[in-house]
Order: sequence, then structure tokens, then C-alpha cells
Amino acid sequence: MLAGFIDRVDQTPESLTTYGSDWHSIWCPRIMSLCLTSDFMSDQATNPNPHEHTLVIATRQSPLALWQANHVKARLEALHSGLSVTLETFVTQGDKILDTPLAKIGGKGLFVKELEHALLDGRADIAVHSCKDLPMDLPEGLDLPVIMQREDPTDALVSNQFACFDELPMGAVVGTSSLRRKTQLLAARPDLQIRDLRGNVGTRLGKLDTGEYDAIVLATSGLLRLKLGERIAQTLDKQVSLPAVGQGALAIETRSDDTRVLKLITPLICDQTQACVRAERAMNRALEGGCQVPIAGHATLDGDQLTLIGRVANDDGSVVLEATKSGASSDAEAIGLSVANELKTQGADQILAAFYTR
Repeated sequence: MLAGFIDRVDQTPESLTTYGSDWHSIWCPRIMSLCLTSDFMSDQATNPNPHEHTLVIATRQSPLALWQANHVKARLEALHSGLSVTLETFVTQGDKILDTPLAKIGGKGLFVKELEHALLDGRADIAVHSCKDLPMDLPEGLDLPVIMQREDPTDALVSNQFACFDELPMGAVVGTSSLRRKTQLLAARPDLQIRDLRGNVGTRLGKLDTGEYDAIVLATSGLLRLKLGERIAQTLDKQVSLPAVGQGALAIETRSDDTRVLKLITPLICDQTQACVRAERAMNRALEGGCQVPIAGHATLDGDQLTLIGRVANDDGSVVLEATKSGASSDAEAIGLSVANELKTQGADQILAAFYTR
């Protein structure tokens, strides 16, 4: 329509003179309006859904959470030319309550609720989590379709004075916010004083540096991702501290029915890590695990053979139950259930019930 109008003007320029000096005020606004309308209609024809090439990540504001979200952002933008990924940051309830052990205030779900609300009401398209911090059950309408490649899953001993776990003196003060770590450390060293330690990685390291603890225990993966590997005195052997379910892996949560987003994030799946985490989470779910109870679980792959070790301990580490099961990686969840059932046979239900009722 605009092209035809211009053609007619070009052919009969003398027609404009009938308007005298007022032709600019009459025709220029009309031409501008037609240009804007034409551009808009052209944009709509080539991109009928302006949100198709954007994606919003919900994330917490801690340095580690931001590293994780930016890592996913970079991966997605590298995979999908023209995709614009932005971050929407949130302060969760778990971030606000720092003076109380997690087990007493509702567990790790306190770190994800605000992010999940953002997914459900459309403010965000995905949420990036450290897999070990995710509750076993997700809200209706949300799914966990992507588990990314795992970083080192071990626990790290961090100390300014001692080079390894065995060098800690009698009665040494060790900081950790995890019941899983506490019970396993006490099983290996009943003489240790385990004191609660909350806050982000920098806060915890700061408390160590001011002398509040002789050593602290953190996830190796978090220290490596934040370029703080030099702070690691020793990565703890899994016989001393078996990792948490999902430790070292990043998980992406999204709406179950959002096919556009699912298509974008599916290439980030690491099949090997996903199989291991499926087994670990199946075991934990069967044991009704959460941060209120000390459950450890770690799976490894050798070819297509998946081996899962599960461990449950009582509060002072004087009783430690362990079960191991191997099988095809395609049977990951069945392997997890089998390990959980073996632990229950050994008395895990009674040990775990004591934590929930205290």
C-alpha cells in the first residue's frame, strides 16, 4: 500500500502544489504513519511471537548461583543463534534465615520456592539449581527435564592450618551445615566438634579465616566453579564422606508443558549424569529424604553399568548403614529403589524417623 502511494506521488508531483505551503503538514504525518504501520506489519510477519527468541532464567543472588545461571546462559546462547537469555534474580527465604540450621526451618525447599513461583506465573522460563539442593518432590506443573554434566562430586576439607582430615587434632572444631556430613565425619572421628555453618561460600570461608573453625567442609564443585580450588586442603575420600544425592550436577527446572523451552534446553542434558542422578533421587525419594535427615547417595557409570552406593547414619555417627546395587543404566530408578529397600531392611526407617520426630 505504501509503495503504491509513493508511486502515485512520484508520477504527479504537481498535485501536491494544490495544497500550497501546507502540504508538509498534511502529507508528512500520513507518510510517517504509513511507514510505521508497514514496519510493524513486516516485523509481525517475520516474527509473530516476539518472545520466541528470548528466555528468562530465575536464579538466587549468591555468587555461586549467579555463576551457575550465567554458565547455562552462555551454553544456551552458544547453541541457539539469536536467542537472548536474561537473568531474573530472587532472594529466597533460605537466604534470609541464616542463624538457624536448615533442618529446623523447613529444609532446602526454602531456597527454591520463590524461583518456582516465578516459573509458574510466567515471570521466568527456567530455574537453574544445584541438584543437591533440590527437594525430591516438585510442584504440580513443573518438571526437571535436564541434568547437566557433573563437576567433581566430592566434599572438600578447607583449612588454613591442617593439610588433611587425618591431621586435625583431637577435638578440632569443624563447620558444616549438613547433617549428612556431620554424621559421617563423626563416624570417622568421634572426637571432632561439629558446629553449624550457614551462608554462601564466601561467608563460610570468611568465618574460617577469622578463626571460628579449625576446618570447614564444602562441596568441591562449588569451590572449583568459583575459582577457589586453591582453598581446598583435601578432597575427602568417599569412604569418609559419601556425597549428597545430585552433588556436583546442575539441574534445570521448567514448566512441564512448555514445549518451546524444552526444545531449547534439551541439548544441555548429559545422559551419563542424568542416569546417575535419576538413581540417586529415586533412592532418596523412597527413603523420604530431605535435609532434615542424613542420607548420602552417589552413583557412577562404567560403560553401561551403573553402581549406586547409599548410606544412612544416626545422629552421632555410631551407626552407619550402607547398601550397594549395580545394573544397567536404563534401570537407574529401579536400582535406586533397590538400594533404598536394602537400607530399610537394615533399619534405616527407624534411624530416619528419629530425626523427623525430634
